[in-house]
Amino acid sequence: MSGEVNQIRRCVVVRDYMSADPQTLGAEHSLLDAVLIMRRAGLRHIPIMEDGRLVGILSERDVARAAPSMLLPLLPDDYNRLFEDTRVRKVMTRNPVFAAPDMPLAEAVDLLRSNRLGCLPVLEAEILVGIITVSDMLRALCDVVQYVEPEENDVLQIPDTPEA
Repeated sequence: MSGEVNQIRRCVVVRDYMSADPQTLGAEHSLLDAVLIMRRAGLRHIPIMEDGRLVGILSERDVARAAPSMLLPLLPDDYNRLFEDTRVRKVMTRNPVFAAPDMPLAEAVDLLRSNRLGCLPVLEAEILVGIITVSDMLRALCDVVQYVEPEENDVLQIPDTPEA
């Protein structure tokens, strides 16, 4: 092999970029509990569990959709009471699209893009092991881009019209 370097190429998979052991909530928690956890922890998505099984995902978008309009003449106490009395089960997205830890990252990106999602719960043998978000995908893109140094005459080929 005189001076040759053997390179082993491995497909980048979801496990490489997911956040393991994500914060979760039960379906019977109040929407107020969920909002407080999301704000304190800086989360935009929380997997919702019931009897150890993933039953939904709660996103900031779900919360915003359930919140009363600020144009309504609601007192702050009434607004908070509404969030206290609303169960996560009523607002969450049920049966979320999910990924497996060994799924190629490109497939996960396509699932996020084609379904217009912000995250994918990651399941292994029906057990929640992580979550991967659009922010994680951007981190992966940064990792790729920093190692690609184009030559002076290189041209990046971009498809004419990406799928919507």
